[in-house]
Amino acid sequence: MEEVRLQKYLAEAGIASRRKTEELIKQGKVKVNNEIVMELGTKINPKKDKVEYGGKVITRQCEKVYILLNKPIGYVTTAQDQFRRDTVLDLVKVKQRIVPVGRLDMYTSGALLLTNDGDFVYQVTHPKHEVEKTYTVTIKGMIQKEEIEPLKKGIKIDNYRTTPAKVRILKTDEEKNQSRLEITIHEGKNRQIRKMCEAIGHNVIALHRSKIAGIGVKDLPLRKMEIFKE
Repeated sequence: MEEVRLQKYLAEAGIASRRKTEELIKQGKVKVNNEIVMELGTKINPKKDKVEYGGKVITRQCEKVYILLNKPIGYVTTAQDQFRRDTVLDLVKVKQRIVPVGRLDMYTSGALLLTNDGDFVYQVTHPKHEVEKTYTVTIKGMIQKEEIEPLKKGIKIDNYRTTPAKVRILKTDEEKNQSRLEITIHEGKNRQIRKMCEAIGHNVIALHRSKIAGIGVKDLPLRKMEIFKE
């Protein structure tokens, strides 16, 4: 059998995304044939070499599974949480070892993909592929058309400028003093949508990701999932 890079093997085993497995290797958390390996260029033969992580022997999974979850608020997007909070894996029960594809913060609901396909995780999450994510955003205040123009052009938040976003006003409610926007971006910076809205003077009240990579959860109830297999 052809040799493969250690991080690719770990990703295909569903341990984590390719980038995350690289971190695990550099942190000395992976063993090959009972020896800790910290070099990212390491290659292994899946038929001959024994790979261990977390004290367990890791085997590459053959059947690929892809899951679309309509994530509710209150769950963190991680396989394990150091603070023992509820994670999205508490909602998704499958026999395969899966990982979330990217992140949604604890207070954001909506479309989340999970899989055991490390290459798929890379394709969706790496910035160079510019995969679009669409959000429905409820903000405080009555938004005006001219206010969303900076978001369409790119706006400075923290120490960087966002790439141009697709933005449209869905609804304004004078009685509640709220507005609803649809924002589509292909970046994934920490709390990016919330910071973009704050930068134009409107705090986010509720945030829901309606689509990722063109896949939506419009007809999928909260907490429910759809499973696709290769």
